[in-house]
Amino acid sequence: MSPRPTFSPSGLVCDVDGTITDERRRINLEAVCVLRTLIDAGIPVILASGNTVCSMDILCKMIGTDGTIISENGGVYRATYQGERHVCADRTLAWDAYHALERHFAQEGVPLELYSPEYRFADVAFARNVDLEEVRTLLNDSPVRVLDTQFAVHLLAKDVNKGTAFRHLAGKMGRSPAEFMAIGDSENDVELIRAAGVGVAVGNGCPATKAAADWVAQKMYGDGFVEAIQTFFPYFFER
Repeated sequence: MSPRPTFSPSGLVCDVDGTITDERRRINLEAVCVLRTLIDAGIPVILASGNTVCSMDILCKMIGTDGTIISENGGVYRATYQGERHVCADRTLAWDAYHALERHFAQEGVPLELYSPEYRFADVAFARNVDLEEVRTLLNDSPVRVLDTQFAVHLLAKDVNKGTAFRHLAGKMGRSPAEFMAIGDSENDVELIRAAGVGVAVGNGCPATKAAADWVAQKMYGDGFVEAIQTFFPYFFER
């Protein structure tokens, strides 16, 4: 286990898939329990994901947060359910890149499979049925970044990420990013982890995420999330 940094966060921002779930995207029930413990104690909890706003709204309702979210890998953020939805990226850049990929892979006889395009405002997401390195090479000179969340491939403007959205969102909340602990597992969490007061990776985190983190959980997926929360917020779990 990594040594625990001397830091007592007063807020939490966390990834969803691969962080509070298992490898099959099933929500870890103990992770929900510790999240509710923080929420009931008045700790602000931000869910940050590559998922759509509507998907995040359902998840927030089920878990019990106030609806404060970062979605589409930082392309969209909102403070509470009643807050304004802020779209941070020009989606036409992502669409142009996607159509270039679509034409290329069509020549190879491999159709791309879009994920929920009608519910997205900032990025474009598609299935991981093509070679990721080929995608990166094809879009090397494009103004978009290619993100592999292990569940989908996302295209998003290069200057937008979960970290940039988090900084804006924290300001809207009247807080500093330095007050928060951030936790995630994949490459789309790196900037978020670096932006917070302390950054944490679960045990299944990719090398880049672990390298960016101040602390790495021994356990994987949702179990690693629970380990991290009980480590950094021990006063809510001590008996």
